[in-house]
Amino acid sequence: MNPQIEKLYAITRKKSRRIIGLMSGTSLDGLDIALCQLSGNGPQTALLLEQFITLPYNTSFRNQVREVFAKRAIDQQTLCGLNALIGDLHGSMILDALRHWNISPEDVDLIASHGQTVYHAPNRLTGDSDFPNSTLQIGDGDHIALRTGIITISDFRQKHIAAGGEGAPLAAYGDFLLFSHPTENRFLLNIGGISNFTFLPKGGEQLAYATDLGPGNTMMNQYMHAHLGLEMDKDAQMARQGLVNHRLLNILMDTPFLKDDFPKTTGPELFNLEFLQNAQQASGTVGLADADVLATLNKFAAEAIVSAIHRVSDGLENVVVYVSGGGLHNPLLIEHIKEGLGTISLHSFARLGLDPDAKEACLFAVLANESVAGSPEHVAAIKESPAVCMGKISLPY
Repeated sequence: MNPQIEKLYAITRKKSRRIIGLMSGTSLDGLDIALCQLSGNGPQTALLLEQFITLPYNTSFRNQVREVFAKRAIDQQTLCGLNALIGDLHGSMILDALRHWNISPEDVDLIASHGQTVYHAPNRLTGDSDFPNSTLQIGDGDHIALRTGIITISDFRQKHIAAGGEGAPLAAYGDFLLFSHPTENRFLLNIGGISNFTFLPKGGEQLAYATDLGPGNTMMNQYMHAHLGLEMDKDAQMARQGLVNHRLLNILMDTPFLKDDFPKTTGPELFNLEFLQNAQQASGTVGLADADVLATLNKFAAEAIVSAIHRVSDGLENVVVYVSGGGLHNPLLIEHIKEGLGTISLHSFARLGLDPDAKEACLFAVLANESVAGSPEHVAAIKESPAVCMGKISLPY
């Protein structure tokens, strides 16, 4: 027997596993690396975050990914090369983090790699019935395993799609196992490039589910990069200088996706600068100042989130929203959300004992833990999401 298969079998039988979770989002700010200790599985899963770091990407790398990101027409050689390059880069960044923490790769059981999304194409977004739902994350798991010497589980979203899902959001699985509560109706809101929440009804009175809501940071970031040469509107400094244009906001909020039933998924393939330009033309706001556009995009992201939470929470008591993701650091966005939620409580995810910036990387560690030690039946009570264990296994040799 391959000794790596024997090692994997031994890992599945351990009382606890040390798993590195990786997340690289659409903002392309860097690689989130979370070293987690996971014990048990299913509803008995317990997670301890031992270490966390975000290692930034350089400008050259960001620009390479942008050549293929969310575009229908691309250079296939660039895409092919990036799949290997990102795998090697992420492997090297893991080794850098382990050296920083003074931890040997031999002391880590598994790596759980999300990869880098370059295209998300559920049928509801493409309208193309000739193809099934699809999504593509690059950053080859074999490269990571060979670079680090650690068994790697990657490409989680493909199993979700193969089993009938849309490939996103996957947060429902880990959220359901770790954060369900007997008396709180919880919305675990993550604001990345796209905003999404996991709805966890108290005591399992309804089915839990995760859904995308609309743009989080993506349109603001795209606008800053295209018009001002910056990666983001840090601390909403420019948005605060502008005024919300309600003609433009109303057109943006009128997009059909926001009215679709939950759960649903989307991406920058829809919420992008072309979408904004079309809305500006329809609203007669093409000449808006940059600050006014950013103020309106900030409000748009908040309104999409708030309206979705109100739709689901109507008639419920003891509703609490917990926020994670990069949008948590946008003070104006959070102010808009708090104002829109009214009496609904909103807190940082830190209130639940987990670093909000590390949450997504940690959840992929949970998915890897379920892949090797769990069972599909553990997540059978999630609405319209297949009960599967996800991920492809790459051995170091």
